[in-house]
Amino acid sequence: MLPQVFKNWVDSQYENPRGPVGKYIGEKMVRQHRIEVEWTIEQLQMHPNATVLELGCGAGDAMATIRHKRDDVSVIGLDRSKTIIHSARKRNDASIQTGRAHFIQGDLHQLEVADVSVDHVFSIHTLYFWEEITTVLSEIERVLKPNGTFVITYCDGKGDVEWTSISDMVQDRFIPEAINLGFEDVSVQRGPDSRDYHTVAVMGHKPNL
Repeated sequence: MLPQVFKNWVDSQYENPRGPVGKYIGEKMVRQHRIEVEWTIEQLQMHPNATVLELGCGAGDAMATIRHKRDDVSVIGLDRSKTIIHSARKRNDASIQTGRAHFIQGDLHQLEVADVSVDHVFSIHTLYFWEEITTVLSEIERVLKPNGTFVITYCDGKGDVEWTSISDMVQDRFIPEAINLGFEDVSVQRGPDSRDYHTVAVMGHKPNL
């Protein structure tokens, strides 16, 4: 019984890092997800002087990477974990001081972000934890400017094993819901494998009506 209890506790730390162990896990995920971060940022095709929102920003590595690549871009990172937001702020302190980075502890189902204020939204390895897909997509649609884009990166398998539950959810629920909300060119793009995990992203854009 104890091993399962311990596994459940570890899993909960990955979903919502807390305390010293959560801080360690946050930094571990930074090291583990470098390939996905770099690839996802490439898919954003950021506009000049864009504002970029990351849902589930973790320890802020993707935000720091964007700011390193594009000093004209402003970033907003949101995460539910107080522990991990603290790490993200420390990693991005210089950009916070110049007003180019802002971090929010909050729920991705109810974004504390103004309507039509963001050019690009992305998220890496949070899709598994979305309790209400329609709610999150509605929030993304609300905060995105016309012509804004989203990229939601996840894994759908490892090695020879395919995770059909996540693939089916994307095809049967995510994509139809996104199209119903008015997003266009909604599609799944295959990315590079990372530590033998199969990287993919579902992406689309908000039309300029």
